[in-house]
Amino acid sequence: MQAIEKNAEALGVSTRQMMESAGRALAETALRKSPKNVLILCGRGNNGGDGFVAARHLARHTDCSCISVSGERKGDSMANLRALRACGIPLHEVSCREDVYALSHLFRSADLILDCLLGTGAGGSLREPIASCVALADDSPAYILSADLPTPGIPADAILAFHKSKGVATAITDIGIPIEAECFTGPGDLLTIPKKAENAHKGHGGRVLVVGGGPYQGAPYLAGLAALRAGADIVFVASPNALDCPDLIHIPLSGRIIGEEESGQLIRAAREADVVVIGPGLGADSHDLILRVAEASRRAVIDADALRLPLPKAGETIYTPHSREFARAFDEELSGDPEKDATVVRDACPESASILLKGETDIISDGRRVRFNRTGVPAMTVGGTGDILAGVAAALLCRMPAFEAAAVAAYATGRAGEEAAQSIGDGLIASDLLLFIAQILYGD
Repeated sequence: MQAIEKNAEALGVSTRQMMESAGRALAETALRKSPKNVLILCGRGNNGGDGFVAARHLARHTDCSCISVSGERKGDSMANLRALRACGIPLHEVSCREDVYALSHLFRSADLILDCLLGTGAGGSLREPIASCVALADDSPAYILSADLPTPGIPADAILAFHKSKGVATAITDIGIPIEAECFTGPGDLLTIPKKAENAHKGHGGRVLVVGGGPYQGAPYLAGLAALRAGADIVFVASPNALDCPDLIHIPLSGRIIGEEESGQLIRAAREADVVVIGPGLGADSHDLILRVAEASRRAVIDADALRLPLPKAGETIYTPHSREFARAFDEELSGDPEKDATVVRDACPESASILLKGETDIISDGRRVRFNRTGVPAMTVGGTGDILAGVAAALLCRMPAFEAAAVAAYATGRAGEEAAQSIGDGLIASDLLLFIAQILYGD
């Protein structure tokens, strides 16, 4: 939900607007019960802010008071707390069990309790003073309405979900989030990237193997460097050609192209990697071997010359074709209309795989869901940007499911291209994107 809200904000719908809509809907839902005395329980996060808004609207129609968990607040929640104070609505701040139990009469006298303590991002065991608020709410005879999700331990009589159900809602309200916030990728998608643990060591970010090169020797190295910039810890490049690149580990292959004599070495390396990128700079002469390497891989990104029938398939796979490669690999023609092509891409998607169709508007599907990406600039038509995308997708696939990894990779690579074009102009080259990949994915 946080990702969707951030995408909505990028589209021009402020979080303040969304909070106002959510709080107002809570108040309207509560008033349908014709309560005489409402108690609103507000946590420190945005759910608490929703409660403050609800209190302002409720106070015009019925008696109400707020119990607010004390502590640091910021942003919209703080702004709505200030507005609540300015309206003179009874507000009681609590910081410990004793504070809560001193207000036990409010729980007994209320005929409706509005639960705005914890939101969708909450986790772990309940701590004071929230635990005591939950205990007294559980003992109260009041009707309980929870915002979005019930706080654990609260026996909600009704749950009003914002925007969409989180699994247990009795009603859903529209808070002004446009459909584009979910259909299109946006900055909110970056919030879905798992963070590295504080005690992470080398390898926790993933081990990527890039299999390619031969006819086009630079491509696998661009993919490998992009994987490093996107968070992979260790990247191997299996290629007939060695380039001077100390950040990558070269697995030397004999001959001008990748041949059958390399099968044992490549299959062993594929089994040891978290994700294998197959295709950059490969040429069309190694497909039988590529099929076996993909089959030995747990997860793979299939790109460029590997995108042909029969289709290589790993345990979990991302395919990254442009329109001509899509026609070759999936035996389906595209119209150039993103809405129509989305159906074709969705229907063509194999099981346990996602397709990232590259174009002016990228289309991402896992056979069920479809999303679109519109980041990028015309200057990215330069050769090698597809290799960058494949490497970014591979690094993210080390830590994320294929559909989510493909969506974030499309967004981040396009944004890196936008930043590079703004800095350099139309003369950018693919390696210029490497300067911005980490900044887009992990910068503030």
